[in-house]
Amino acid sequence: MMTPQLIGLIGAECTGKTTLAKALAAHFGGLWVPEFLRTFCLQQGRTPRVDEQGFILRSQFDLEEQRLAQARQTGCALVFCDTTPLLTAIYSAHYFADTSLLDSAHVLQQRYALNLVLRPDLGWEPDGGQRDGAQARAAVDALVLHQLQTRRYPHIEVSGQGPQRVQAAILAVDTLRL
Repeated sequence: MMTPQLIGLIGAECTGKTTLAKALAAHFGGLWVPEFLRTFCLQQGRTPRVDEQGFILRSQFDLEEQRLAQARQTGCALVFCDTTPLLTAIYSAHYFADTSLLDSAHVLQQRYALNLVLRPDLGWEPDGGQRDGAQARAAVDALVLHQLQTRRYPHIEVSGQGPQRVQAAILAVDTLRL
């Protein structure tokens, strides 16, 4: 039986993670995992507090586990994750100066066959009340790259607009040679 591979799409807010995860899943016949933080913000009508960050991290992991089980049952080779628990830990460090989630996030981050780092070269648009806006993207982007590079996680940076961005991501996933 084939073991599905996780592909993490990670980047600051409004870098096109959701759009790209859906496009990649459609292109490769894979599954995609939605971002739990988006659901949380829409349901609560606010961004999370520091004491809710661990719940969000675990909930993202749980969604991934559900999709992995579905992929195993259906023979699907790829699962595209619209962010990873590491991004929750990075947000917690950035917004709350709380680094307590980083160790557990790094344990989970080792599961990804590849991380697509979405660069903040798209225009910023409000997204359901999440976070601070364009000014926070550069700082979060730097933290994402630092965490991935420091731990030497397999990652490829993806930039560009529209079809160019999608094509760059497809080529990056093709490096896995399934």
